[in-house]
Amino acid sequence: MTKEEKEQLQTYLKGILASLPESPGSYQYLDETGTIIYVGKAKNLKRRVNSYFNKEHHDRKTQLLVSKIRDIKYIVVNTEADALLLENNLIKRYKPKYNILLKDDKTYPSICITKEEFPRIFRTRNIDLKGGIYFGPYSHEGTIKALLDFIYKVYKPRMCRERLTEEGVEKGKFKVCLDYHMKKCQGPCVGKQTREDYNKKIAECKEILKGNTSEVLHTLKEEMLTLAQQMRFEEAQKVKEKYDELVQFKSKSEIVHPSNTNLDVFNIEIEGKNAYINYLHVIQGSITQAFTIEYKKSMDESPEELLRLGIVELRERFKSRSREIVVPFAVDLPDDLVQTVPQRGDKRKLLELSEKNVKQFKWDRIKQAEKLNPEQRTTRLMTELKEALHLPRLPHQIELFDNSNMQGDDAVAACVVFRQLRPAKSEYRKYNIKTVVGPDDYASMQEVVRRRYTRLQEEEKPLSDLIITDGGIGQMHCVREVIEGELHLDIPIAGLAKDNRHRTNELIYGFPPQVIGLSTNSELFHLLTRMQDEVHRFAITFHKLKRSKRVAHSELDDIHGIGKATKSLLLKTFKSVKKIKEADEAELQSLLGRKKGSNIYHELHASASNGE
Repeated sequence: MTKEEKEQLQTYLKGILASLPESPGSYQYLDETGTIIYVGKAKNLKRRVNSYFNKEHHDRKTQLLVSKIRDIKYIVVNTEADALLLENNLIKRYKPKYNILLKDDKTYPSICITKEEFPRIFRTRNIDLKGGIYFGPYSHEGTIKALLDFIYKVYKPRMCRERLTEEGVEKGKFKVCLDYHMKKCQGPCVGKQTREDYNKKIAECKEILKGNTSEVLHTLKEEMLTLAQQMRFEEAQKVKEKYDELVQFKSKSEIVHPSNTNLDVFNIEIEGKNAYINYLHVIQGSITQAFTIEYKKSMDESPEELLRLGIVELRERFKSRSREIVVPFAVDLPDDLVQTVPQRGDKRKLLELSEKNVKQFKWDRIKQAEKLNPEQRTTRLMTELKEALHLPRLPHQIELFDNSNMQGDDAVAACVVFRQLRPAKSEYRKYNIKTVVGPDDYASMQEVVRRRYTRLQEEEKPLSDLIITDGGIGQMHCVREVIEGELHLDIPIAGLAKDNRHRTNELIYGFPPQVIGLSTNSELFHLLTRMQDEVHRFAITFHKLKRSKRVAHSELDDIHGIGKATKSLLLKTFKSVKKIKEADEAELQSLLGRKKGSNIYHELHASASNGE
């Protein structure tokens, strides 16, 4: 590989590393032929994959692996446990050259409920869908043990391997075993428990294994409280441990249910002229293929047309022969394919996982493009804000206002300006409140806004595209009274309100004002919060400066001829203003010189006489 080729490869891989999500998932390394040479799992994909490239590896195998990497693919899942299961499935399928984990082809255990007249419930690694219903697999032994312990204790299903039938029970073919005498079984084999009651409890066990645990948790909590009231603390602690295990347990994972056999799952995301289509191939509840393609729209094709093209392309590429296809909406496909648009259940969860992957792929592409062209990010965020507030134009200039005072003293206000979402610090303005007496934030805000936009009009300078007040509905109303009522200007006004912990938690806009449905975790909301923090910082800094000047002011500052150096020398020599006044004229002349000392002596005593 030439030096130029190495640089191109490093640039390409750095682009992928920069856009990796901080989510659980599986990552795959590919060599120059496009073959998967390593599969791994991570709780945090970004941190784990970057670790291969950000440090020196003393292990020769890892050094060799990194030198062979030409591309990186990944699949996002919801939990670390799902990532482990997905890694297991991919390693089994591709048998990558540099993987040594799971060499024994070990499978994770599941819980089986047999298809018998009196079903059994047990742990197994062998899947036979004809013989039972399976839940799992479970990557955590503690979870499966806690579940089975709970089921055995509360519902007491039989653990024997007898082929129980209702006819055999009636004829007395069976006898109770030790489990019955130990109160681990209710004796369905001898009619001590009816078939109806037994199967009713088995049905409840199925609900628990499906994840419908709210009623079970309620029962456990009641039992725990009862035991604690009876001062049976050791037993209460054991119940609490089961309660905690059940709270942590998530029985319905996207990569779980073996009844979902041989499915193709597709989802689509459209962004401008680009369309992204994700494909998941599922066999017995396990993802064995995952891929996302990108289309560039040539005309205004509908989502249905684009998804149909993607389904045909991806099924052909991966030679899929699945008859059932899971999609987010109906598509025009051949009649021999079964098309499912799920609203709930396991297939719905698989569809949501496909949606999660296609959205992540879309954002990866957007982020990569924005790194090459930073202005693209600015335009995107301004467009998001314009659409969220239904503004008439892009907010190229945004101005924010904030007040600061201490119980009405040293009242000031500040205005900060953002152009193209960047701070224009040369345009920042500080204001001393002139017309308001006392701590009146609304009146102070009106004075500042009036002064700001009156001057901009007089100087014929461009006005703001959006005003954001540091506060809620009240601040917005008082600004509107000045902007629209007095100055007759048409400038949109929004507000950023805080919760009771003084944290920004909502964007308000419109008249009457309404909360805008903007996620507090979104990139746009974080940007607006930083803008609010900036105007608050600027106002507070000005307030502190003004207050400190007032506190540091003394009688010496009002005397002609006393500068900083003279003031410092006098205070250092006499320690206080009172002692300086008590000094005679000769002492001041000795320290400061005959003329200066005489002038200061007479001014001090003249001001003292005037004070009397």
